[in-house]
Amino acid sequence: MPARRPAPLLQDSQLSLFDAAADVAGAEPGAARAQRELWLGQHRIAYELKRARRRSIGFVVGPQGLRVSAPRWVPLQEIERALHHKGEWILRKLVEQRERQRRVQAARIDWVDGGQLPFLGERLTLVVAPAEREVRWDAGTRELRLPLPAGAAAEQVRDLAQAWLKARAREDFLPRCQQFAARLGVTMTSLRLSSAQTRWGSASADGSIRLNWRLIHFAPAIIDYVVAHELAHLREMNHSPAFWDTVRSVLPDYERSRDALREESIVLQ
Repeated sequence: MPARRPAPLLQDSQLSLFDAAADVAGAEPGAARAQRELWLGQHRIAYELKRARRRSIGFVVGPQGLRVSAPRWVPLQEIERALHHKGEWILRKLVEQRERQRRVQAARIDWVDGGQLPFLGERLTLVVAPAEREVRWDAGTRELRLPLPAGAAAEQVRDLAQAWLKARAREDFLPRCQQFAARLGVTMTSLRLSSAQTRWGSASADGSIRLNWRLIHFAPAIIDYVVAHELAHLREMNHSPAFWDTVRSVLPDYERSRDALREESIVLQ
């Protein structure tokens, strides 16, 4: 009598922010892709089906939509039953992903004359100004005037604007760090700017702090949260309740800024 195959167990669903076209961990090389559709309530949903070396049916919602990975022995009918079972979650995540993509697109910076970018939570306009001798910030008109020739390449605009932003970041972050270090009773030995793609800041036991210069795009309350968060690590090198109590001691409503940071979509360019 042939051995019975185990019934597939639905994985804990998770939202992936990575490219939905990437291979599923454990998928067989060269596995065929099948673009399929089904109705979830009143919504027709397209999805990519990949057969993989796994014991359960997995769902990922990413920038390119819904991807389903399933063992080769699971029939399509059972996969579709699993999709309907998770239909509410799938629809919610697809809506969230679409909104996230919209925010990312809105945050994308065009490095051209007239382009706009966020600076301390507000928009500024890039102006190519051949007559200027140096970069000049006009707070009244919220223009960043760049001494570049008409028709300057996007790379020139970007490099000059980012150099100015990095200088402003150091000027802005240092006094914030000094203020919160004093309030927390910790010693910051150095402050460095980073260009990390995945982290806003870090702290070392020797008192050194690193902050992503792109934080200068955000509103001051968000910058305060990241600064307080990293400096609190000089007392608690963990994310224990004691750590969050330390953050709360200087920022009683830190959750609001933390949530805002998670919601913001600044394209790291």
